[in-house]
Amino acid sequence: MSVLVDVEYLDGIQIITINRPEARNAISVETAHQMSAAFDELDARDDIRIGILTGAGGTFSSGMDLKDFAQTRKRALVEGKGFGGLNEAPPKKPLIAAVEGYAVAGGFEMVLACDLVVAANNAMFGLPEVKRGLVAGSGGLLRLPRQLPYHIAMEIILTGDMLPAPRAHQYGLINVLTDPGQALAEAIKLAQRICENGPLAVQTSKSVVNKGADFSADEMFDLQRPLIHHIFMSDDAKEGATAFAQKRKPVWQGK
Repeated sequence: MSVLVDVEYLDGIQIITINRPEARNAISVETAHQMSAAFDELDARDDIRIGILTGAGGTFSSGMDLKDFAQTRKRALVEGKGFGGLNEAPPKKPLIAAVEGYAVAGGFEMVLACDLVVAANNAMFGLPEVKRGLVAGSGGLLRLPRQLPYHIAMEIILTGDMLPAPRAHQYGLINVLTDPGQALAEAIKLAQRICENGPLAVQTSKSVVNKGADFSADEMFDLQRPLIHHIFMSDDAKEGATAFAQKRKPVWQGK
């Protein structure tokens, strides 16, 4: 089996690199399953706090590998997890997209499934599916209107035109805009800032934000209460308060 996804570790950070530059990091069935395994490891290992998803060779991903699809007649899906082993079931821990070059079609949809985005200022995003008589069915139609103003999202979806990184940053889709070639380095810096915080609190915060999007105003606090109760009873909460009182950095246990 070829290694299509490289996984590295750096002080609690897992760096997942789609390594198919000759195919513009297009996602084949096997690539999707290797990515899925990496995301499973991200959630399973207590020593990993956060993940970064990026692409090799100066591009993020061109989406589904159409040559692979033509041969196998299988889309690059993982059962229960969707495109890339990500889009329908993102990991429980935070995931940062570090984008260089193009993130289009399924590649852009993977970016939208991440929690934070760092991108080079010459990066390009797009959902060109309508130009091919298709639709962005791996999260683009669902997530983009939640992450951009409605009319801007509809422009990108219905025209299929590219969205330059500076414009995406203007609308809040990108957290950090960098010089070309610096997206991964800046994503690591952002990940390190997050790693300074309580891992249980970070993971719970992500969970509540995602679930809370569907809570109605009259019941949202009642629904949130059982999701966060364990945080205030945790060893990390006690350690955070103690470290603050003692004017030192906390030593997190993740429990």
